Amino acid sequence: MKRLQLITSVMAVILATATVLHAKEITIRGKLQKTVEAGGWLIVNNDTKHLILNPKNFQSNDWFKEGTNVEATGEVKEVMTTFMEGTPFEVKSMKPIDQPADKVPNQAVATPARDDNKRVTRVMIVGDSIVQAQPDTAILTISVVTQNRSAITAQQENAAKSDEVVRVLKTVAGAGAEVKTSGYSLQPQRVYKEGQPPTISGYEARNTVTVTMSDLTKVGSVIDGAAQAGSNDVSGIAFTLRQDRPARDRALGEATREAMSKAQVIAQALGGRVVRIVEVQEEGFQQRPPVPIYQTETFMAKRDAVATPIEVGSLEISSRVQVIAEVETNL
Repeated sequence: MKRLQLITSVMAVILATATVLHAKEITIRGKLQKTVEAGGWLIVNNDTKHLILNPKNFQSNDWFKEGTNVEATGEVKEVMTTFMEGTPFEVKSMKPIDQPADKVPNQAVATPARDDNKRVTRVMIVGDSIVQAQPDTAILTISVVTQNRSAITAQQENAAKSDEVVRVLKTVAGAGAEVKTSGYSLQPQRVYKEGQPPTISGYEARNTVTVTMSDLTKVGSVIDGAAQAGSNDVSGIAFTLRQDRPARDRALGEATREAMSKAQVIAQALGGRVVRIVEVQEEGFQQRPPVPIYQTETFMAKRDAVATPIEVGSLEISSRVQVIAEVETNL
């Protein structure tokens, strides 16, 4: 498998600014709430959210459950989490309180010192990634085309050749392959002359078979066998992944990490830090199939001719993620 390749692009758009508070140890009150972080918990008070970095230290308490009003003392930490939902907060002590958080007078909570030089800027970042994966499935489109002045003769000749082609395909492709008819047509061939109505000079019968196989080493042999049995049209070869989820997840993870890395670079360039991730949008996947290499003249090769060479190559799966982050700056 070829080396993993990453393609990245950067877009930074200033969306809004707001004053932010900066302090060390603080006391906060709010309701316990689960978050999208794996095993994550928040302390929520109206629109303010603090992400508990060490919830396992308190989960053994019977009062530690969703909806409980708590008072917690700790420190805001400059760390990156997967989704950055809420301000990262390391709790030193926590206890339940009877009164709802929004009913507690503001002076009961130790407020952090204001630093008017600190500002929050929103930036939008795009992370791109391309990963390469080895295909595990080949799909071939093979046809038998016959022509004759008589429609019934063209049809009968096609039926005899198609029957032989299908028999050979099932033998050469192996037991795990799927061979099925994907198209059939019997059409007149017309001759057009200026000033005269078209006339029928003959008929063309076309029987198309699709072969889906997992043994990619047999693709060349299948083409050769079909040609020797009577097929005279190989119109398509495609390579794909039956189970593409692992590769797609890998591409999505790389794109997300790339976006997060760029958010940190932008924050450092602005002399600040990433406060939180406001929004993440997945912009979809693209799968670029490998281009098979083969020699078309060997499709009609005789039995003593060189086998058709097929070089599969690798699939390219790309992913794009757009992230909106809040960055604290001194500007």
